[in-house]
Amino acid sequence: MNKVQSLPSRYDPRELSDEELVARAHGELFHVTRAYEELMRRYQRTLFNVCARYLGNERDADDVCQEVMLKVLYGLKNFEGKSKFKTWLYSITYNECITQYRKERRKRRLMDALSLDPLEEASEEKTPAVAEQGGLDRWLVHVNPIDREILVLRFVAELEFQEIADIMHMGLSATKMRYKRALDRLREKFAGATET
Repeated sequence: MNKVQSLPSRYDPRELSDEELVARAHGELFHVTRAYEELMRRYQRTLFNVCARYLGNERDADDVCQEVMLKVLYGLKNFEGKSKFKTWLYSITYNECITQYRKERRKRRLMDALSLDPLEEASEEKTPAVAEQGGLDRWLVHVNPIDREILVLRFVAELEFQEIADIMHMGLSATKMRYKRALDRLREKFAGATET
């Protein structure tokens, strides 16, 4: 804490590394949020893209992003730096996406049980349709949720395999194996789609 207080009070947060911003946030929060705001600015777009691709719609992704930002705000003072800030951030994101995915699944089951039309309520969530978006989103629907998350963390968040393994609480070799199998499945689907 003395280390942070001895740093000059005036600084440009854009010129600091993630680690320096975390150190600043430890000393500043909750009275000053400049370091925190810069950290969120750096990762906001990728964070949203990860959530949108995992959850399949922008409304839920926006809700999860807000929740993640609050968790980071209140958890940053306790972040010990045992991993990179980026890894810690995506670990929180991954857990929040899973929680949101489960909530939506429970909600759909309840709607089905009550014999209501879940498509009518969900219609605004599903627009635009994943199949119409093209690119990565079009193919992610063909893999299971765990493999989808591995692909999203690798391609969208641009994390290393060890970071993905840490976030998902899996072994490194298991993560690489699932990644390779998911890509093989997508290649097979893609080859079939281009032949027709």
